[in-house]
Amino acid sequence: MQNFVNEERCEPRKRSTGDRVKDFKEIYEVLSKEDASLQADRCIQCGDPFCHSKCPLHNYIPFWLKATSAMKRDLAFNLSNETNPYPEITGRICPQDRLCEGDCTLNDGHGAITIGAIETFISEEGFKKGLKPSFPGITTKKKVAVIGAGPAGLACATYLLRAGIAVSMYDKQNRAGGLLTYGIPGFKLDKDVVARRVRWLQDAGMDLHANTHVGKEISFDEIAHSHDALFLGIGAESPRKANIANENANGVFMAIDFLRSIQKKLFNESYDKKFEVKGKNVVVIGGGDTAMDCLRTSIREGAKSVTCLYRRDKYNMPGSKKEFKNAIEEGAEFVYNVTPKEILVNSEGQAIGIDMHKTILGAKDANCRQCVEIVKGGDFRVDADVIIFALGFTPAVPTFLAENGIEVNKSGCIVVNHEYQTSKSGVYAGGDCKRGSDLVVTAAKEGKEAALSIIKKLLG
Repeated sequence: MQNFVNEERCEPRKRSTGDRVKDFKEIYEVLSKEDASLQADRCIQCGDPFCHSKCPLHNYIPFWLKATSAMKRDLAFNLSNETNPYPEITGRICPQDRLCEGDCTLNDGHGAITIGAIETFISEEGFKKGLKPSFPGITTKKKVAVIGAGPAGLACATYLLRAGIAVSMYDKQNRAGGLLTYGIPGFKLDKDVVARRVRWLQDAGMDLHANTHVGKEISFDEIAHSHDALFLGIGAESPRKANIANENANGVFMAIDFLRSIQKKLFNESYDKKFEVKGKNVVVIGGGDTAMDCLRTSIREGAKSVTCLYRRDKYNMPGSKKEFKNAIEEGAEFVYNVTPKEILVNSEGQAIGIDMHKTILGAKDANCRQCVEIVKGGDFRVDADVIIFALGFTPAVPTFLAENGIEVNKSGCIVVNHEYQTSKSGVYAGGDCKRGSDLVVTAAKEGKEAALSIIKKLLG
């Protein structure tokens, strides 16, 4: 180990820009055995590993790096899967620059270990050898319902199944995965990767009820009465709006609706053709990873032009650096220090552009981010056929929550105690529906911890 003096940080290879914008296939190649071993061998095996601490799942990163360096790939696979319900997914989509890699000791002049790429390699190399996550089968008489098949729900199901508890999963979409399937584009996360993990959960004993909207096709009471506990992982799908004039006009979309519709199109599922952007001038409002997803999806869908409008400067964009870089490489344009004033429409109510305020950054707020201040007299117009708002999400609040005495706070987040139990006994919740829109790995952590609380309650 500690070969960082001789080996520089090496990023995984990417497909050429010209090729990758033609389809929705993943752009990053999996590391070769040699590159994975050499990169893992750069780890200095800190006595107090910051990468482990910064990871919400507290993955055994130094340990599986050491095993990868020594080419003990079975050990690396088992260590990686022990703490993480789906390492092949987090390796691909986590913002490692803000988490494990961001806290790597080697950032001080040498370049962080490429932890995410190695995490992906460990899983994919193991799968090639026929390795699979281990489950004991259903060994108890307990049965838990998981409502929502997204990141939190899949994580919860994983650890319940590891304890031998039967799981019934309910989701309103055609396929399990939540935003992993319908929100994050395939060029970041191949949908077969998600489907493979879901299949293994089904093989382990999970009973999946897709196309089943709780409160419509089946009642909450019916589920509650046939299970020993319930976990709510229903996410946060209510988009934040800018609250400006004409934001409901034709041609104005919310990011989640746009991304989900395009993915349904790619699945050959029923979708709304109003979301097609071929030959159109597209403007995306926002600066996070979801905004980057909308930009890059629009490029692949054949948009005439694709522009991102963001209220701060590029150094304050909240998304991961690699997604910002990829968007620029693929042809997206960026305009900084602007905020929307009004959607412009024609006589038929169709969006034709957007009026923007110019902004400057002022004093820092309570979260140490600089406040945005509008520059008087700096308004200008941006022509557009399609305007997509990517301003984040808040939890939707289904009626079955109030009907069953499940408390939510003023933001619509489900209120839980330290064991993730809601105000209704036997009902637990985690992920975005509990804390608001956040990272996949955070939802994985909360689904896992909720499962451990459920296991403790049911099995003692």
